[in-house]
Amino acid sequence: MQTKPLIGINSDYRSATKNRPSYSVVCGGYFDSILKAGGIPVIVPPLDDRDDIHSALKLLQGFLLIGGPDLDPQRDGFMRHPSVRPMEDRRESFDRMLVDAIAERSLPVLGIGVGLQLINVSQGGNLFLHVPEDIPRALPHKDQLDINHRHGLEVVPGTIMERVYGDGEVRVNSMHHMAIDELAPGFAVTARSPDGVIEAIESQIEDWFVLGTQFHPEGESASALDQRIFEEFLAGVSHSSFAMRMVA
Repeated sequence: MQTKPLIGINSDYRSATKNRPSYSVVCGGYFDSILKAGGIPVIVPPLDDRDDIHSALKLLQGFLLIGGPDLDPQRDGFMRHPSVRPMEDRRESFDRMLVDAIAERSLPVLGIGVGLQLINVSQGGNLFLHVPEDIPRALPHKDQLDINHRHGLEVVPGTIMERVYGDGEVRVNSMHHMAIDELAPGFAVTARSPDGVIEAIESQIEDWFVLGTQFHPEGESASALDQRIFEEFLAGVSHSSFAMRMVA
């Protein structure tokens, strides 16, 4: 019987207050989407030791980096825009060590939302800190009154995104104010919104399968077609050289 791949998922983190203990949380759409695509989700809490992170990754065949609050631009040498709402320090410290370890091991990875942004930053790219100011002519990418806000998606021919959506009209959800500015070396843009904002990337690096979306294919407002992104990710996991090494 064929063994399903184990797919790690990081989690969001909330510090303790006087009224409740600290806790981690993962939206069900992430692990449900992995399950539907044929993987077994393994939720990894925010570890603080690099050796522990590598030990955990040794057991996994792929990793899903979830969305959430903003990365702190001060960690990358930029001033913090007033609109930035940073994630908890414990999560961000873990996530940054995690993505470095994932890259070091060439572990297949899917990044969503801030997960995509983290991959780009960790590999040498940078971000627009507030799309409405950095790209004044951009269409709205976050509607405070409508969590189901959607916009068009223009996919690049010959990419995974084209395999997912084909050549018809595509609309995806949109709930972000930061976005990729300078793309990291070794990656290619595979989809943009009509205003040019990067919405999906994939790796051009040999032996490292990476897929990232700025939109949220796991969200409640996602279309049924969006599930194909997770299927493509699991296919990439199964066919990656990393998976072949694990079998050997």
